Amino acid sequence: MIPSPLRCWLAAFLCAAAVAAPVPARAQVVVVANGSPITNFDIEQREKLIVSSTHKKPTRQAVVQELIDDRLKIAKAKGYGLEVSDEDVNKAFTGMASRQHLTLKQFAELLARAGIAPETIKAKIRAELTWNEMIRGKYSASLQVSEAEIAKALQTKNEQTTSVGYIYTLYPVMFVVPAGSDEAVLNAKRREAENLRGRFTDCKEGLRLSRSLRDVAVREPVNRSSSDLPEQLRDLLDKMELGHLTNPEMTAQGLQMFAVCDKKATKSDSPAEKELRAKMVNDRFERESQKFLEEIRKSAMIEYK
Repeated sequence: MIPSPLRCWLAAFLCAAAVAAPVPARAQVVVVANGSPITNFDIEQREKLIVSSTHKKPTRQAVVQELIDDRLKIAKAKGYGLEVSDEDVNKAFTGMASRQHLTLKQFAELLARAGIAPETIKAKIRAELTWNEMIRGKYSASLQVSEAEIAKALQTKNEQTTSVGYIYTLYPVMFVVPAGSDEAVLNAKRREAENLRGRFTDCKEGLRLSRSLRDVAVREPVNRSSSDLPEQLRDLLDKMELGHLTNPEMTAQGLQMFAVCDKKATKSDSPAEKELRAKMVNDRFERESQKFLEEIRKSAMIEYK
């Protein structure tokens, strides 16, 4: 799983990527952190990452320090026998591309236009994954949040501790649209989908009707907790009546809708509680992470060339 800071960086980078100069040749070593060299090339590359995500030019020392920290994190993890595999790094890199609906080739081309080598992204991924795994393993007990702590925090925020979440039973209904279809075909499929929505007022009959239509696939039902859904989708489902279809959304396979066929209340899956728990865990993670990093820095062997 990619840590949230890295996901946030990726979103900002994709919006900021622009044409830049070609990647320069690897240059001389500037600093060695616990035996791991950092070159001018590394510094220039990391600076481009920071600029593309923050739209601000960092100081050279800030860039160097970030790279030093990455080297120290990886070196410390190795001391604990922890090492992230190339397979895990490549999987995370591929996931970045797929979440943006890009092939690996397209993603590499996007990086190239910004003057950033794929290896630069992978180096950052490796450091983040390594550190994330080490901190969660080393401080697993202190990262736990009890139900009593959640209840107290909710009361402090003047929220009801009895807030209710829901488990939805959804049937995906797909209007298949062949790849490469022109706008006329897509519009025709959209009209068919909207027509079905207007006739779909009961799951039993509505699903039977859907299955009888040409080029329409009704998939196996899925259960989704409201606490796991994006706020916009959660609000949409909360307002929908049972036995109806959501608006059609375009996917790689075609126009997809969901038949909302069941909705059961569940206190344990309250969105407010889950969001608060995630925030509290993240705050504790950041606190332990910063404290441990400071300890590592004090004993590090840093040599400037």
